[in-house]
Amino acid sequence: MEQDKRHPIGDLTQTMIEKIREMVDVNTIMGEPVQAQGVTVVPVSTVSIGFASGGSDFTTKSQKPDGDNSFGGGSGAGIKMTPVGFLVITEDTVKFLPVEAPSGGALERIVDIAPELLKKATDFIEKQKEKKESKNTTQM
Repeated sequence: MEQDKRHPIGDLTQTMIEKIREMVDVNTIMGEPVQAQGVTVVPVSTVSIGFASGGSDFTTKSQKPDGDNSFGGGSGAGIKMTPVGFLVITEDTVKFLPVEAPSGGALERIVDIAPELLKKATDFIEKQKEKKESKNTTQM
């Protein structure tokens, strides 16, 4: 009977990947929401993962070429998790509050506040239309 000729490096790599999956999932990046007084806060992190594995399969002078060969191998992994901010969700807005102050200049700050400015501008325009329509209906 022929034995299973699976190479040990495959098992080594598979075990390492399974352990990484156990440690990192979507709940690691987007944390558990916390709710209080109509506000929901969700912590947000970045996760960086690196891993490597390697091995060797060789025949020595004392081994027969058709015999079971030796194997030497190893694997390693590194994970870095960094908190980046919080999503703050209220009834009508969603804001991202970074952990660190923005390092960029005015342009980056404008990009950060653009959604809020757009909402305020839209609300202002809608109120102006409503005033104009109510004024027109009262004059008729």
